[in-house]
Amino acid sequence: MTVAGSGADRTVAGLAWPATGDPDPDELAHALVDVDVAVVANVLSLPLHLGAGEALAAVLHGRRAVLHHHDLPWERGIEVEHWPPTDPRWRHVAISELGRRGLADRGIGATVVRNATDVDVAPGDRMRTRAALDVASDERLYLHPVRAIERKDIPRALAIAAADGATYWLTGPAEEGYAVDDVLAAARTRVIHRAVDDMADAYAACDAVLLPSRWEGFGQPLLEAAVHGRPVLGADYPVALELGPIDGVRVRREFSLDRLRADLAVLLADWEAW
Repeated sequence: MTVAGSGADRTVAGLAWPATGDPDPDELAHALVDVDVAVVANVLSLPLHLGAGEALAAVLHGRRAVLHHHDLPWERGIEVEHWPPTDPRWRHVAISELGRRGLADRGIGATVVRNATDVDVAPGDRMRTRAALDVASDERLYLHPVRAIERKDIPRALAIAAADGATYWLTGPAEEGYAVDDVLAAARTRVIHRAVDDMADAYAACDAVLLPSRWEGFGQPLLEAAVHGRPVLGADYPVALELGPIDGVRVRREFSLDRLRADLAVLLADWEAW
């Protein structure tokens, strides 16, 4: 059973994001009255909607809950006193060792359960997707499967694509006031800014995946690209180094366009042989 601001089994006004107001404590308590264990996904992690978080923490005080932390405030340069909240009956789960250590530094014990991705997926349709994008069969296509926000470092992703003569494909919308149209207009290579219905198709259509983010709480495209057999050109943000030992994921610390191009040539040759 799910509880959220919209699209859930039980909805409570004020839980949705972007925030339109705080939830009514009585309505929230009623929605959770018969819940034995509450699994809280990020609401008590980043204090983006502090009123909702405080209301939920009050309702769950003294009750069994698992707080699943995808993003933590200090990872985004935010510090709020006594946040995230905790309680003797709560258990905390972080998605990285880095997150676990940050919680421990603030007196909160946590268990690491990393994100997962489905490995039993049907391959996407490469030719149909490239045709829909008007990408030629011999055109190199680099996929950047992220939202358009500052920390994703879209200028660096564009520079990688341009340096390798590849078409750049950004799938996510602009958020947080990011002027993505201005950034894309300055590109020195062909740009496609278009969403995709099926990520398997996107991975099948591309020749490599870009993830040069300055920061990621996890970086799901690393796992997805490994499942779909695509090389990733990216940065060594801290959690990426944790994922390096995972089968199919390789992370290089040095960032050099020349070295990346050399790596890519080897990876593409291996993939074509396979």
